[in-house]
Amino acid sequence: MGNVATEARELELEQHRVELTGYCYRMLGSAFDAEDAVQETLVRAWRNLARFEGRSTLRSWLYSIATNVCLDMLNGKERRARPMDLGPAMEPVASNLNTLPEVTWIEPVPDGLVVPANGDPAEVAVARETIRLAFVAALQHLPPRQRAVLILCEVLRWQASEVAELLDTSVASVNSALQRSRATLAATDLSDATTPAQLDEADRELLARYVEAFERYDMEALTSVIQEDAQQSMPPYDLWLRGRDDIFTWWFGPGAGCRGSRVIPTTAANGSPAFGQYKPSPDGGYEPWALQVIEIEDGKIVELTFFLDTETLFPLFGLPPRLEA
Repeated sequence: MGNVATEARELELEQHRVELTGYCYRMLGSAFDAEDAVQETLVRAWRNLARFEGRSTLRSWLYSIATNVCLDMLNGKERRARPMDLGPAMEPVASNLNTLPEVTWIEPVPDGLVVPANGDPAEVAVARETIRLAFVAALQHLPPRQRAVLILCEVLRWQASEVAELLDTSVASVNSALQRSRATLAATDLSDATTPAQLDEADRELLARYVEAFERYDMEALTSVIQEDAQQSMPPYDLWLRGRDDIFTWWFGPGAGCRGSRVIPTTAANGSPAFGQYKPSPDGGYEPWALQVIEIEDGKIVELTFFLDTETLFPLFGLPPRLEA
């Protein structure tokens, strides 16, 4: 009987993993940090389960532990950022390609880690919208406790009284933090662009045309799928580009080594379509180059993020380490 009870308790804790990972990802801006935070949360919960007195729900108790874990992890750390957070768009020339060792970048997350597979459709749509790269980056502008208040109230729809209890503070303090955090977000350049939660046939056809055009490096075909004022970034480089003309100047200039790439679909990232890009290898076959995360609006591609840390990201997204010819 003891083993059965233990397994039941483990299962009860485990069923909250996905939503807790989504919460921790919004707090921390890193899929890997979020997974570590949730693992620590569940370990602490398991150790203290006998002392859980049921004065709140198990879910609320887990969020309380997760919040404390995230606040501890954020203590003294610089906020994570996107290249757009650090300065204006630059000219598409190789001399502007710099890495900034003091900057910790926002990392992408597979939807499956943070979006409930069988949740209420409206809640799933909100979950996808609030893991968008631009939204997660905007959250990083908030002090950690304000960040927690905003996520709990605005994303998860907790009552101010519930958040006050979780943070061991007053309702007035929660409402004040919420007001300040809304004002801070309003002052950030948070794009209204949003990839639809469910891609329709036209969106899928657009992505197929993009992949075919990118693999052929076909300027005319690429022009028809990328919006004129689109933007591109390439973490860990601080360079980002605004406008299709500058993007193409880069692709056909300093970035010309991408010609002949293979692009294969993978699980969605941050509520948006994602692809593994492999460049031709001198040794034959194709070597990993970037995880492409693509945002669509009104039938055009409006943003391309090329995450170049393939060594850690490709395994996370289930992408092979290389492609054969």
